[in-house]
Amino acid sequence: MPTVGVKRDLVFQALGRTYTDEEFDELCFEFGLELDEITTEKEIISREQGDSKASGASDIILYKIDVPANRYDLLCLEGLVRGLQVFKNKLEAPRYRRVSPVSGETQKLIITKETAAVRPHAVAAVLRNITFTQERYDSFIELQEKLHQNVCRKRSLVAIGTHDLDTISGPFTYTAKPPGDISFKPLNQTKEYTATQLMSLYKTDSHLKHYLHIIEDKPVYPIIYDSNGIVLSMPPIINGNHTKITLNTKNVFIECTATDLTKAKIVLDMMVTMFCEYCAQPFTVEEAEVVYPDGKTCRYPELAYRTEKLSSEFVNKKVGINESTEKIAQLLTRMCLRSKATGVGDEIEVEIPPTRSDVIHACDIMEDAAIAYGFNNIIRTTPRTYTIANQFPLNKLTELLRQDLAAAGFTEALNFALCSQEDIADKLGKKISETRAVHISNPKTAEFQVARTTLLPGLLKTIAANRKMPLPLKLFEISDVVLKDETKDVGARNSRRFCAVYYNKSPGFEVIHGLLDRTMQLLEVKPGRGDGYHIQASDDPVFFAGRCAEIFARGKSVGRLGVLHPEVINRFELTMPCSALEIDIEPFLGHTAELPLTHDVPMQEVTGHKFPPRAQPPHPASTNTVFGDLSTPAGVKALNDFLSDKSYMEGFAASQADVAVFDAVASAPSPTFCHLLRWYKHIATFQRERARLPSAKRLFILPATPPAPTNDTSDDDFDPFGSGDEAERAEAARIKEERLAEYAAKKSKKPALAAKSSILLDVKPWDDETDMAKLEECVRSVGMDGLLWGQSKLVPVGYGIKKLQIGCVVEDEKVGTDLLEEAITAFEEYVQSVDVAAFNKI
Repeated sequence: MPTVGVKRDLVFQALGRTYTDEEFDELCFEFGLELDEITTEKEIISREQGDSKASGASDIILYKIDVPANRYDLLCLEGLVRGLQVFKNKLEAPRYRRVSPVSGETQKLIITKETAAVRPHAVAAVLRNITFTQERYDSFIELQEKLHQNVCRKRSLVAIGTHDLDTISGPFTYTAKPPGDISFKPLNQTKEYTATQLMSLYKTDSHLKHYLHIIEDKPVYPIIYDSNGIVLSMPPIINGNHTKITLNTKNVFIECTATDLTKAKIVLDMMVTMFCEYCAQPFTVEEAEVVYPDGKTCRYPELAYRTEKLSSEFVNKKVGINESTEKIAQLLTRMCLRSKATGVGDEIEVEIPPTRSDVIHACDIMEDAAIAYGFNNIIRTTPRTYTIANQFPLNKLTELLRQDLAAAGFTEALNFALCSQEDIADKLGKKISETRAVHISNPKTAEFQVARTTLLPGLLKTIAANRKMPLPLKLFEISDVVLKDETKDVGARNSRRFCAVYYNKSPGFEVIHGLLDRTMQLLEVKPGRGDGYHIQASDDPVFFAGRCAEIFARGKSVGRLGVLHPEVINRFELTMPCSALEIDIEPFLGHTAELPLTHDVPMQEVTGHKFPPRAQPPHPASTNTVFGDLSTPAGVKALNDFLSDKSYMEGFAASQADVAVFDAVASAPSPTFCHLLRWYKHIATFQRERARLPSAKRLFILPATPPAPTNDTSDDDFDPFGSGDEAERAEAARIKEERLAEYAAKKSKKPALAAKSSILLDVKPWDDETDMAKLEECVRSVGMDGLLWGQSKLVPVGYGIKKLQIGCVVEDEKVGTDLLEEAITAFEEYVQSVDVAAFNKI
């Protein structure tokens, strides 16, 4: 979710009044936004780079506001304030108009056929007679950056160029040339560079280097010239310095080059609609003409308004309110969606402005109506539908195994689902083609190339990162692996695996074998062939020859265990023997873990189905229950109260207890008793299978006539719920309370143990020229209460680049991984990224 930073005083000035922080937070919430943070520029720099760097920073208060990712119109101060003023009925939503130039010809942008190989689309517009102040200029530049990071997908889809129109003359030509043929003075530079030289220059630029990959491998680079051969920009990398915008700029030429024409139109509309209010004629935009290689011409910006129609019943039903058609039209108008009742039934006509590209369906309009109505104003009601949730069987089995394996002395690890090809193939002595691995088409790093097909490499890497810890190291993990499967719609499937590793001075095969026996005992699988489990000798390059066994359960192979091959151990930088076990736990469920949770029934079958008449009990049911007589209002109310937080009379599934009480209810209860009515309708659907429901554990139905009292005083008449000796019970309760108080007092005096974790961090530099010694010095300079740095080493990544792998021990309550990553990445001159390679509780 994008975060927009705006100056508090500018917001209040634009809104025409001053708010307290709590009032503005409430206003944002009412408008569907969230005030994330109240801070200052000085505080931000101090937090990220230290107090020394923040000494000259501004103390102006900033509001950090979280904005929905599809609301591009709220990414700047102008759009945010405009939306809030319309929402508070202080301003009508403006009408944006495209106009022709008052004097002179329309500006033209001519696209040549050479651009088809790189960025084939372009759109353009002119903001005429605009007035910039420093705040408006900053907002103008910041909106470009926000759009680049959001809808433009880091300039890969769209790149925005803004130019001082008075310094250039049209028509403009958008073409593509070999990088050696392009030469110009880029923005904020003092001399000319060729495109090839610029690529080398910006490889070390912290901002622009992220965009070089978009075109650097292309045979030609896109470039825009004016009629005099002056370079406007080389999209998507940099603009020319000649057309640089300043506070004195009066006419702005905006061009957007793109690989996606629809996104380009949206971005251009956002840029011009947000800032056309500062033009001499507010909310007007001068058109520009784009000429395509085939001779076709289009005029931009489109600034297209469109209308949609929906019913107020649709809005009322989806939101859960009951408002008139006119009232809903008013709510939508407050969200910059001009609306009116058409007079045809409850139909509403909604006008979608060019700033609301996020509205693509009636549900989007309904959502805006709900926001304007106020989520807190929607009355909470009992859902009309009734469902029962159960834990997924595979997850339930996994949780039970985790608890018992931890009790067996093994520590659980949690590793990444993605890994390198080397981890699952070369290091294990296998070929990548044999692993059935799912490959990532465009991996960002060499460490995340494929989805793991085994849990073993992750555990071995965790041991390698913690090999300085006291021996033995006993780790386990229960997680999913991903395997290719042509029978699945997506060509792959998840498989839940259990893997355990024992690392010590001796292999400890007997420990792993014992863990297998304990696991099978927990899974209620007895030793033996047939319906039991057994192991038999097997060969596997991962394991030492003659020290590997295949595990069979109920006649099927479910995994392997053994002593790892010395070469495998060495490849993971380990120095001691290691035994491992890995099995597939899904076969022990008794059925596939991918069974659908519900049975899909065609809608016409549901609506047309008639439930059979209610079966009458063989004997007249008694209405006398533990809740009282259900033929009386008092008994019905007691049963309704009992069911207020329950789905069934017992447990989490229907039973004979529900059938017995259902038969005791003479007829369907009134809607006043909503919980009882819900339960009654649900149990009525079990009429066909009521005989097969499990038996009741308690007695809810009492005899119609109480049995006559007798003089028999045998133990059979003992009432377990009787009062007994009240004095004796009171004394026992007093003693119990005293002992509990003494225990609590003793416990409170014991010092609380601080929970600690061992963390292994991967700190990656920008390139092979980064000073790694200085990088490590910067990392170790990060000091916090509860943080202790450990050993470190440099690990090759590829292409001569090495990463810093450094360990640390932290107190969980004082130091978090997010805080560590934020502090380290503040050294952006050296650090590209920080990843958690391993995380273990101590």
